Amino acid sequence: MLRATQEQGCDASVLIASSRNNKAERDSEINLSLPGDGFDVFFRAKRAVELQCPGVASCADVMAIATRDLVNLVGGPRWEVQKGRRDGLVSKASRVAGNLPQANQKISQLISLFKSKGLSVLDMVALSGGHTIGFSHCREFMPRIYSYNETFDIDPTMNQDYALSLRGPCPRKNLDPTVVALNDVTTPFIFDNAYFGNLQKGLGLLTTDQMLGVDSLTRPYVNIMARDQQIFFNYFVKAMIKMSKIGVKIGSNGEIRSDCGSFNG
Repeated sequence: MLRATQEQGCDASVLIASSRNNKAERDSEINLSLPGDGFDVFFRAKRAVELQCPGVASCADVMAIATRDLVNLVGGPRWEVQKGRRDGLVSKASRVAGNLPQANQKISQLISLFKSKGLSVLDMVALSGGHTIGFSHCREFMPRIYSYNETFDIDPTMNQDYALSLRGPCPRKNLDPTVVALNDVTTPFIFDNAYFGNLQKGLGLLTTDQMLGVDSLTRPYVNIMARDQQIFFNYFVKAMIKMSKIGVKIGSNGEIRSDCGSFNG
């Protein structure tokens, strides 16, 4: 859920395309799994806005609004998006490392990362609930389902039947790098609190998902949100609003791009 903020804050820098002289954020290794049609949603929304009000709404604001609308469209909560951001003037792949959570990180590392962005442990757990929709590529969870360690072939925190079912689409040999698995095996196309119930049953897809349900600092929040969907929605909205304020640019610190994929001029 930190994808939109990247290193420079909530400024739509992840939408910038690379050029001959610059490898942009969207082409950093960790972002290569982002779906192209996801970017296209923002580009089309921005073009529609430009036709009505040219030069008024930034790509950063369009991203924030479209994200809210997409969450709401699939059953999630709706909230008022604060506007007035300007788009960033820098987008470099080299600045992404260390600013996004990774699938194999420890909970302590995730907490430190989110804290560095001004987000609490509660915010982190609530935002992780965004994995109630979406998908992950095989390589992000294969270390859990093959030769986990010297003692266990499969990660013992993972439901064993679930792990074995993932070996079909994600074989050790001749792996198709485009194959994905749904983050929420229960209700993958509905924004609800099933993600947290899955963690209680060992059905978290990524290591970082499952560890939220195991670690003593995060498990109580997981249990609360698994029990009450409205509580999850309330925490999620607060965390999204909080995250949307990270690194906001105004005035001469940014611009309002006419095309979200490239800087003006």
